[in-house]
Amino acid sequence: MWIDTHCHLDAPEFGADHALTFTLRERAAAAGVGLCVIPAVERSNFDTVRALAHRTGDAYALGIHPLCVPNAQDDDLAALDAALTAHRDDPRLVAVGEIGLDFFVPALCTTAIRERQAFFYRAQLRLARQHGLPVIVHVRRSADQLLKHLRELPTGSGIAHAFNGSEQQAQAFVDMGFKLGFGGACTFEPARQLRRLAAELPMSALVLETDAPDIPPQWLYVTAAERAAGRAQGVNSPAELPRIGAVVAALRGMAVAELQAATTANALQALPRLAALELAP
Repeated sequence: MWIDTHCHLDAPEFGADHALTFTLRERAAAAGVGLCVIPAVERSNFDTVRALAHRTGDAYALGIHPLCVPNAQDDDLAALDAALTAHRDDPRLVAVGEIGLDFFVPALCTTAIRERQAFFYRAQLRLARQHGLPVIVHVRRSADQLLKHLRELPTGSGIAHAFNGSEQQAQAFVDMGFKLGFGGACTFEPARQLRRLAAELPMSALVLETDAPDIPPQWLYVTAAERAAGRAQGVNSPAELPRIGAVVAALRGMAVAELQAATTANALQALPRLAALELAP
């Protein structure tokens, strides 16, 4: 069984009524994807991801994404605390996420917004500690700062989603009990540093993800020029995970089945509540 550790099945690209979501999820199940983790990004979709996870038989995480921080209010953190408390016995709630820091988007790099991101990130690390949950962190040009706050407020385990840092940063996350999420980006041959990490990091460090509908793999990617000419962008979905896994397995020179088993075991370590779902009939 494959586990997609990061998939936004509630995204508007999949339709307001989630009809396409269910079709794609069925396709993924047929391909061997047994579980998806659906992270929230803001207060307004806490209930949506929970309901969706229950309908699809998947898992979910609750948190406030750094891209959503500029529009977030302080009382959104109280709402997150309340939701984590209300659903503490829900076995499908497996993490606090998607949280973190983003220093790639120019609008998020002003001093005021960087400080606001740090405030929300630290507050959510505290909530994860309070509720005994791992975290799923967004890492984009922010690994060192993410690690700094994690050292002060360790959560014990979690996933560095869409990891694209250095080998030293990777090791720092691993040393703190984290797994590193690899997905569609490592299917592009020009991504030499990322592919080297996927090939050379200890097998125990890796989990797989699609981040669907974002970060499409190479075979779905359509350039801006091609889109301008009328070619539609391919739809990334959890059904692409086995093929992404095959690319990673090839990079590592190992059998696909071996990589499947290892990354599933790693996901269960990073997000321990998944084990009850994985074993459920």
